[in-house]
Amino acid sequence: MEDNMIRYTLRTDKVLFRKFRYVAEYEGRSANKEIEQFIKRRVAEFEKEHGKISITDLMTMD
Repeated sequence: MEDNMIRYTLRTDKVLFRKFRYVAEYEGRSANKEIEQFIKRRVAEFEKEHGKISITDLMTMD
């Protein structure tokens, strides 16, 4: 696994997640890759509206 990857636990409804996995597989992705695509799109939308998130901004979160 790459050094820049993190592990995150997601808690959600079982049936909803099974449906999500179905959609992901239909699109030719794993559930993990589908979640990654959603995250990338959401960050891009946010940055388009509010400007790029800087490393300094990220450091204030920890």
